[in-house]
Amino acid sequence: MKTPFLFAVAFFALVAAPVSAQPFSADLAAIRQAAKAMPGALPLRVNVVKFAESRRTKNFAIKGAPREPSIQARTVYQIVYPDGTVMIDSGMDQQVHKFFGRGVEEPYFAEQEQKVERALSSAKAIVVTHEHGDHIAGVIRSSSFATLAPKTTITRTQADTLMSAPQMPEIKLSAEQVQRFNVVDYQTVKPFAPGMALIKSAGHTPGSQMIYLVLQSGKEYVFAGDVAWHMDGVRSVTGKDAPWITEDEPNMTAELSWLNGLMRNERNIAIVISHDEDQRLQYIRDKVLGDGFE
Repeated sequence: MKTPFLFAVAFFALVAAPVSAQPFSADLAAIRQAAKAMPGALPLRVNVVKFAESRRTKNFAIKGAPREPSIQARTVYQIVYPDGTVMIDSGMDQQVHKFFGRGVEEPYFAEQEQKVERALSSAKAIVVTHEHGDHIAGVIRSSSFATLAPKTTITRTQADTLMSAPQMPEIKLSAEQVQRFNVVDYQTVKPFAPGMALIKSAGHTPGSQMIYLVLQSGKEYVFAGDVAWHMDGVRSVTGKDAPWITEDEPNMTAELSWLNGLMRNERNIAIVISHDEDQRLQYIRDKVLGDGFE
């Protein structure tokens, strides 16, 4: 990783991307091949920080699940290479966090968010799974926006959504601000960094993408973003039941089905669900994820 992660990046006209008439599909062999396309040493490990929580009953995350208490973790991931780091998602400030509480005060861990800010600052590159506030606001609303944006890759669709239909006013971008980012466009899969590939997966949002990763050890990961809010949704191929979100249901079902197939048939792949607190704790215990940033 001798050069910055500004791989095959270009600026594109920010035209709204039409929703595909065909539901999501992905070829794991092609994804693995794309992750090999970038020269350089593969990453060594993956770390996670939880900077906030939402307290919701589980039925919102999985349709038909019991109305039992459930913690939704707000997380950021650090990919550690021999000579630098890449960040997946970027956290959010407390004002944006309050949006998700919908009038209810929910836990926000300022010291952990400060660790996220430091990790973003030192990272060689930043990429986000989708354009919602808890994943992108850490760049957009940062006092260091001028230095973070140039090393942050967003897709054309993410940029278009953030300009024309942001989740909240606090993360709305102007055309001038978008020009500060690395804006990319791709059809299905895109190499991003050594051992990393982006997987287009519109559904939760128009600009959603999953991220594949393979370490030097051979361990593989798929960062699924918000395709599911709990791994039980993948296990049962069951979507969310949250009235405050609107998703592309055919794509969501196809993405859950694909992840379910990986879970059953690709035991070397760790599927990482951004908001699954149960999984986060288990992955830390199993050393699939490191607890804290470097």
